[in-house]
Amino acid sequence: MRLLSELLAQNRAWSAEIAAADPGFFTRLAEQQAPRYLWIGCGDSRVPANQIVGLMPGEMFVHRNIANVVVPSDLNCLSVLQYGIEVLGVHHLIICGHYGCGGVLAVLRGERLGLVDNWLCHVETVRRRYRGQLAALSTEAERHARLCELNVVAQVLNAARTTVVRDAWRQGRELAVHGWIYALRDGLLHDLEVTVTSEEEVAAVAERVDLATPPADER
Repeated sequence: MRLLSELLAQNRAWSAEIAAADPGFFTRLAEQQAPRYLWIGCGDSRVPANQIVGLMPGEMFVHRNIANVVVPSDLNCLSVLQYGIEVLGVHHLIICGHYGCGGVLAVLRGERLGLVDNWLCHVETVRRRYRGQLAALSTEAERHARLCELNVVAQVLNAARTTVVRDAWRQGRELAVHGWIYALRDGLLHDLEVTVTSEEEVAAVAERVDLATPPADER
């Protein structure tokens, strides 16, 4: 039990399959890391970042935490941003949430989960800001889905306001910050259309979201 032998066996099978299909894959992978994308997503085990966008190892730099939060006090996330943008030279920062997020639901219901509540206070800030939009929805399922979306939007704006991203834009780096959400029920990603590519676009997106009505599309 301690050895997790089944996972080690699956690793060997995976390695052999990749090497058979592309004999030089691991050699190339070991030589350099040159992703174009940085993904900040939820740690939920049902949302495998590389796999759902059809990318191989080495093609996406990934950071995950509970409820895909970006806050300026999180040195771990900021370090990932700085390394990804300045060292690896990524061009696209994708903030990706997912419908059915347990952390977001706990915030919506006011549930206590323990230590993680200290982290989820960042999502609580989003809930309070958009409480009018959420109250306009008739069911908990709708409010949950909308809060998952609004949390992504808030984290896009948070990321765009970090010194790392602002400095990148001021230096003329080509960098876009995107907000996506993933549907567990069908495996599809949805663009929330809040992409920002400059400091000037941040305020416009924030205003548009503040005035927005909840979308009626399927979630």
